[in-house]
Amino acid sequence: MSEAYMLRALEISKLALPECTPNPPVGCVLVDGNSIVSEGFTQAIGGNHAEVQALNTYDGAMDNIVAYVTLEPCSFIGRTPACTNTLIKSGIKRVVVSMLDPDPRNSGKGVAILKEAGIDVEIGLCSKQVSQFLKPYLGKS
Repeated sequence: MSEAYMLRALEISKLALPECTPNPPVGCVLVDGNSIVSEGFTQAIGGNHAEVQALNTYDGAMDNIVAYVTLEPCSFIGRTPACTNTLIKSGIKRVVVSMLDPDPRNSGKGVAILKEAGIDVEIGLCSKQVSQFLKPYLGKS
């Protein structure tokens, strides 16, 4: 079932195009039990990233919420605050990340920050499909 949630996150990440450019199109779904309770995708440059968008449209308890994110949450402050900080402040306990961000400002740091905060992080779900879609945006060959 978790694969279906990541594939949904991948599907909604496509809604970010072309407005999110030069940022990569990222999707996020929040799941409670067996139900998607919120979705988000990267907004136009300077706008919310997928995780923040999904969290902003969900106002329930975070006890059982799992976030499925197509790309590692950012750990640095650019035009927007770091998504890792927003996830930590939300009280979420588990984040499933399809692939690590190859951007050297983030690569592995986002996951490390989440883990240090006590959040359970899983990496690699549907990574083949996600990396194929993100290839043009991440400069992967």
